[in-house]
Amino acid sequence: MVWLPRCLSIELSLVLGTLIANRLPTVQSRPWRKALIPWDEYGGISLIKEKNLKQVPDASWPIETVFFCRHGKKTFGDGELILWELKLLGENADHNFFLEIILPVLEEAASTVNKDWQSPNCLWGHFDIHSIYVARGCNWEPLVNNGRLDLRYHATPLQWSEGLISDSIWLQRYHSLTWVTPFDLADNEKSKDREDSMTEIRPCEIPTMSSVLEALINRLTALIPGKHKAKKDLWDFLGVEEQEIFRDAMDKASKVSIRYKKLEPVSKLQPGRWIGTQQFYTIPKPVIPYLVLASIFHIGKHTHFGCGTFVIS
Repeated sequence: MVWLPRCLSIELSLVLGTLIANRLPTVQSRPWRKALIPWDEYGGISLIKEKNLKQVPDASWPIETVFFCRHGKKTFGDGELILWELKLLGENADHNFFLEIILPVLEEAASTVNKDWQSPNCLWGHFDIHSIYVARGCNWEPLVNNGRLDLRYHATPLQWSEGLISDSIWLQRYHSLTWVTPFDLADNEKSKDREDSMTEIRPCEIPTMSSVLEALINRLTALIPGKHKAKKDLWDFLGVEEQEIFRDAMDKASKVSIRYKKLEPVSKLQPGRWIGTQQFYTIPKPVIPYLVLASIFHIGKHTHFGCGTFVIS
């Protein structure tokens, strides 16, 4: 029997990132060890056992990744499945990287018992890899099934987008946006100071339809290959027709008003700041494809830990 932590994505990032840094040759491991520095003041990987995390550090991997985990229960027994999703984004997203680096450390984390940083009922050292699936549009294709790896399968960089926007999506009317992981879209300096006593979200932090699309622009800009990209480079990356369609969606989003909101704060021991539901008078159809993209890529802060994704209904 294992007990999951308050936020599984945090431990996935720390444990797998540490094992990758230990596994790689010295030169290749440098960016991974640098990425682990924010964890040092909490004791590094030892905090898995000591549970001394006072707040979530601004940490991530050297490659753009998202750990997306949702669990209603914390205790799992023999034979029960623990589901989580890994997203590799940007120019370093590569199927071979997953096979050669990530999968081996997953296997190592599954079977390695180290009492220096593991407690008796923690996940690490107490699980088997049952199945791994790779996204193709809205479908999932098996890469590992019943513990057996399909070496003939090769994921392409764009298969996730195949048939993503179906014809049926235009037949529905959407009004609600429900955050399934906490979000923090605020970009002002004051938002950095978390106030645990705060139970009401500030007006400047309430996501509007426009601010969600702005956050998507920032997210996509950060994923453009190459360094030192300015925001305008995203528009250069798009064709003229795509720019017109996106700007039309932005214009329609700016006219959408919030009808109702129920947004509650999360503990400072969790990434993100708020979670809940918002209702709009309507969600314009031209905006829907961009909301789908925003939900897939995650937006705002702490996207590495899965923050900033939602569903529309």
